[in-house]
Formats: sequence, C-alpha cells, structure tokens
Amino acid sequence: MKRAVPVLALSIAGLVPVWLYEPSLGTTTTQTASPASTPSTSSGSGNTVVKGSTVQTEKGPVQVEVTFQGTRITAVKMLQQPNHPQTTAAVPKLIAETLEAQSTDIDTVSGATITSNGYKESLQAAIDAKAA
Repeated sequence: MKRAVPVLALSIAGLVPVWLYEPSLGTTTTQTASPASTPSTSSGSGNTVVKGSTVQTEKGPVQVEVTFQGTRITAVKMLQQPNHPQTTAAVPKLIAETLEAQSTDIDTVSGATITSNGYKESLQAAIDAKAA
C-alpha cells in the first residue's frame, strides 16, 4: 500500500503530456512525395543557380535552389518549405550537411523525416539538372 500512492501519482504525471498533446495544424495535404515541377537553371558571374523540382509532401511543398561554382555546391536556399517548427529547425542542418557532403548523401533529420526526404528529392533534381 505504501507504493500505491507514488505509483498512481507518477502514472498521472506521465499521462498529462499525452492528454495535453495537440498535433500541428499545418497544411492538410495528404499527397505522397512526388515532383510537381521541373528544375530550372540560370547562370551568371561564374556561378550557376539551379532550382530543384517542387516536391509535394504530406506536410507541404518543398523546393530548393542550389548555387554551384563549377561542380561545387556553394549555397542551398529553401524556396518552399512546410510551415512547421520541426522543419524550421531541420533546414539549417540539412543545408550544412549538403555543403559538407556535396551531394544528397546526407542524414535525415529526426523529427522531420518527411521534409528531409522532400529536400533530398528536390536537391537531387537540382544536381541532375546541373549535370545535364
């Protein structure tokens, strides 16, 4: 009986966050990741800027713009991204890893898997467009 009160109190304390949890109220798109547009390219001052395809994800559209100097990726900019806190936190990590890896061979950011996969797909489309 001595343990019943602490066990009950800790059980309730552990369940309170579950009861208070509210899922994000972002976009309600239920499409899987699929390209919606083709990449585009522009160049000037020795740099080539390539827009990746727009990828529709469950959280919203994802599109990147990649700046190349020769074959080297020098900058990545998000043109479209879901309005979600986890996405906002994930984008700088994805860009930093891209600049280091110089490819789509980067880790998926935990908690932002859908956005990470859309980012990689749009990034790969930009890299492929540059190579073409």
